[in-house]
Amino acid sequence: MYKNECICTLFSASQIEMRLEELAAEINNDYMGKEILLVGTLKGAYIFMADLSRKLTSLVEIDFMKASSYGDSTRPSELKIEKMLSIDPAGKHVLLVEDIVDTGRTLLGLRDTIIEQNAASLRICTLLDKPSRREVELPACEYVGFTIPDEFVVGYGLDYAQRYRCLPYIGILSFEN
Repeated sequence: MYKNECICTLFSASQIEMRLEELAAEINNDYMGKEILLVGTLKGAYIFMADLSRKLTSLVEIDFMKASSYGDSTRPSELKIEKMLSIDPAGKHVLLVEDIVDTGRTLLGLRDTIIEQNAASLRICTLLDKPSRREVELPACEYVGFTIPDEFVVGYGLDYAQRYRCLPYIGILSFEN
């Protein structure tokens, strides 16, 4: 922990594991008999996607996109897509795996980029959804781990200034005076 930073647990490791089992069951049912191209958003979704992918029964290809909108801040700024897909999504069933849907700007940009590449289908799985912060209209995410309040969260892949990603739980980050 750094000076003036405090983390309160929002979801424990066991709560996350239980929700992962439920999400995987839904995805396995919906994609039965189909191959999936899992597209994770770097860096935040890597832990969630790795754990989720091990629970899926379909054949899975894995790729990543990198987009940034926060930098070293707790407030979003302009979206930058820094890494495009290395696997062509044309004709594939794509499951876009996000760590958190906040303003919706990052998700909308990534979604539009994949759609432009002629995926056979595109569904969205997010670990966390923060609907109170939405700035753009989005289609509903098909798979949502947890809906959360308007708090800045870290852990289980999510960071603040590249710190706290490896926490096994999700916590609310606050700053003490």
